[in-house]
Amino acid sequence: QVQLVESGGGLVQAGGSLRLSCAPSGRTFSSYGMGWFRRVPGKEREFVAAINWSGDSTDYADSVKGRFTISRGSAKNTVYLQMNYLKPEDTAVYYCAAAKIRAGAQEGLYDYWGQGTQVTVSS
Repeated sequence: QVQLVESGGGLVQAGGSLRLSCAPSGRTFSSYGMGWFRRVPGKEREFVAAINWSGDSTDYADSVKGRFTISRGSAKNTVYLQMNYLKPEDTAVYYCAAAKIRAGAQEGLYDYWGQGTQVTVSS
């Protein structure tokens, strides 16, 4: 069974940092574009960041530009989201996703999704 497994979520104070990881099981995603999304209860899931298969092209939501960084591990199979200067409004469940063709801001681009990891930022 193909899975994406997120880790690294938790509780942090405003202004702090967290690093999320997304690792696959069941197959390799080194040739896939990858993305991070988040969902606040009662709201639609929203785009956070995306990276292409080689790691040399990234895209970010305006709300996280300059604070979050998406990257891939050396084997290109693990994806990270470094989150700095966290704000209470960043509180959400964060999901990683894999796109066979290309990554981007649209959920429809993605073929596989993880179960999510909770990030809570206290004020």
